[in-house]
Amino acid sequence: MTIFSTVGLFIALSLLTALLLAVIAIKPWLRAPRTHSKPLDNQLLGINVAVFRERLAELKTDKDSGIIDEHHYQNQKLELERQLLDAQREVAPMVTPGIKSRLIIVFWVPVLSAMAYLMVGDRTPVFELWASEDKVGQVADDLLTGKIDQPPAWAIEDGNQLISAMQTNVYRHAYDYNRWMRLSELFLSLEATDSALEALSRAYRLSPDNEEIAITYAQINFFANKGQLDENSRRVLETVLAKNPQHEGAQMLMAMGEARANNFDQAQGWIKRLRDSISAKPGDHTQALSSLDELSANVTMQQQQASEGIEVTVKINSSLLPLVKADDVLFVAIRDVNGGPPFAAKRLPISAIKQGEATISLSDIDAMMPERTLRSARSDKVELAVIAHISHSGTAIAESGDLSGNPVVIRADQNQVNVEINQQIP
Repeated sequence: MTIFSTVGLFIALSLLTALLLAVIAIKPWLRAPRTHSKPLDNQLLGINVAVFRERLAELKTDKDSGIIDEHHYQNQKLELERQLLDAQREVAPMVTPGIKSRLIIVFWVPVLSAMAYLMVGDRTPVFELWASEDKVGQVADDLLTGKIDQPPAWAIEDGNQLISAMQTNVYRHAYDYNRWMRLSELFLSLEATDSALEALSRAYRLSPDNEEIAITYAQINFFANKGQLDENSRRVLETVLAKNPQHEGAQMLMAMGEARANNFDQAQGWIKRLRDSISAKPGDHTQALSSLDELSANVTMQQQQASEGIEVTVKINSSLLPLVKADDVLFVAIRDVNGGPPFAAKRLPISAIKQGEATISLSDIDAMMPERTLRSARSDKVELAVIAHISHSGTAIAESGDLSGNPVVIRADQNQVNVEINQQIP
C-alpha cells in the first residue's frame, strides 16, 4: 500500500463513520409523516378544540341559568362550530423537508466532522508514521524476525523511519520476546542504553527461562549502573545460577559486582568457582586462567585500598523521607574543605539506603583522578570533609529541591564518619 492509498482508506472510513452517525442523528427527522399531502399542526388544532369546549360549556351554563333562551343557545352553538371549521382549514401545514435539504445535511455533517478532526491537532506525526510503515515496514519485520541481519542501503537513508517502523512492529507483537530482544540490539547500536534496558526487561519478563536474554539483561544493566549489581541484576543472575550453577558468564558478573560493592571475600569465592569450572574442562585454557589470576590480584589490591579508606554512614532525617523518590541518586564524596574536585566519590541508586540509612566505603578505588587520591591528600595534611546529597535529577551538582547535609570535617586519623541529610536545598 502507498501513502496515498493508506490516507485514502483512512479518509473513506472517517467519512463513512461520520455519515452513519449523521443518519442516526437525523433519523427521526427523515421519518416525517407522509400520510397526508398537507399534514396539519395537531397541537394548534387541539388548542382550538379546547377553546371551543370551554365556550360551549359557558353557553350551556348560561342557558341552564336562564340568561339565554334555547333559540339563542342554538344560534351561538352553530356559530362556534362554524368558527372551529374555519380555523381547521386555515392551520398552516408542516412542510416535510425535501430531498435537496436532506442531501445538504447528509453531505455537510461528515465534511464538518472530518474538518474538525483534522483541525483539532497536528496529525503530521501520524502521517509520518504511516509513511515509515509503507516504506520500510516489511524491512522492519524481516529484521525483527531474523529473516535478514542487515537492512538494505535504501532502508537506512532515513534512520528514524526504520526505527519508528520497528518500534511499531514490536508493539503490535507485544508478546514476542524475540522481537523485543532484537529491538534492544538496535537501541544498543544507537547507544540508547535506557531504551535497550526497557526492551530487554520486557523480553526477560516474557521468557524468564531464556539464559541468553537473562544474561544479556543482567550484563547491560550491570554496565549501565557503573559496574554495580542492583537488585534486578542480582536476582536475574541468582535465578540463572540456580538452574545452571556452572554458567561462566553469570559467575563472572557476580565476581565483578561483589568486588565493586567491596564484598571482596565473596568476589574471590566466585573467581575460585569460575577457575575450577574452567580448569575442569578439556583443552588449553591458559589465557582464561591467566585473566582470572589478574582479576583476583586486582580484587586483592582493591581490598587493601579499601582497608585504608573511610567508612561513611549516611542517614536521612525522618522528616525528609517523604521527599525521597524511587529514581533519586545518592552522591557521597570526600574533598578539600577549601573546595576543588573530590579525592573520592560514589554515585549510588537510592535503593542503597535501607530504612533511612546506608554505609558506604570511600577509598582510593573511588578516586576521580589517579593523581588525586585520599592517600596523597592525607600525606599532604589536607583538611578533608565528607559531603552527601540526594539528587532528583541524577547530577552530581546539587540543585534546588535536592536533599543535602552539612559537610563533616574528618581528622587525619579518622576512618569512620556519620553524615545526616537534614535539609532541602531552596
